[in-house]
Amino acid sequence: MGFIDKLSAASGENRSLLCVGLDPDPKLMPIKDVFQFNREIIDATSDLVCAYKPNLAFYEAVGMSGLKALEKTLAHVPNGIPVIGDAKRGDIASSSEAYARALFETFGFDAATVNPYLGQDSIAPFIAYADKGVFILCKTSNAGSTDFQELLCSERTSASNTRPLFELVALKAREWNTRGNIGLVAGATYPEQLKRIRELCPELPFLIPGIGTQGGDLSAVVRCGVDANGEKAIINCSRQVIYASEGKDFAQAARREALKLRDQINEQLAARG
Repeated sequence: MGFIDKLSAASGENRSLLCVGLDPDPKLMPIKDVFQFNREIIDATSDLVCAYKPNLAFYEAVGMSGLKALEKTLAHVPNGIPVIGDAKRGDIASSSEAYARALFETFGFDAATVNPYLGQDSIAPFIAYADKGVFILCKTSNAGSTDFQELLCSERTSASNTRPLFELVALKAREWNTRGNIGLVAGATYPEQLKRIRELCPELPFLIPGIGTQGGDLSAVVRCGVDANGEKAIINCSRQVIYASEGKDFAQAARREALKLRDQINEQLAARG
């Protein structure tokens, strides 16, 4: 089963557009063991999510034990739930081939985030895995995204026409989507830009970070981010869920928070009609 079908099945089964980010930070975790922490979070939330999204930085920062914990975490996620490797890779073709092999074959992620700054040939090795999802950074949720992503740029076909760089990225993603496995990363903290990206790419799946701790508005995300059928949006929340409690009840608290967010998203979908 390809990523899009797996995502659709998990979303339908769990009635969810919620993705939980598995980002273990030793400074915030109530227990020290990374895998045990992730295992309890997964066990508490796996019936409430459409996907999980580990950010590789948190595992790499711990060293080899962190990568081993990631491997065990991936093995523990129920088979029907897709896992997105948030790695933001992108390099010259030979390096990207190795990155794609690492994420999709060695670790077995169902999808990955990639950086398009080096151009099409730098992400082509990822796109070549037709059964895997490839989420291209488009308009990210951080404040510094405006440094480049909002710059007005001339279109190659017409120097007199200008668009923000994030729009050009969205249009290129649509052009490159010949295998039907490309999506876009579009932050919840910029709802107007999210709306514009959805207008440009009505058929693509969006990975939408930035609700919760980053302050993105959930109602705006649902209103602007889902497709015409109320689908194709993977709404990610990390810290608000996994660090909902600093105590031994962290897993139960994570479940309560995930359930609340899942239901709030569904309420917004119902209100949308």
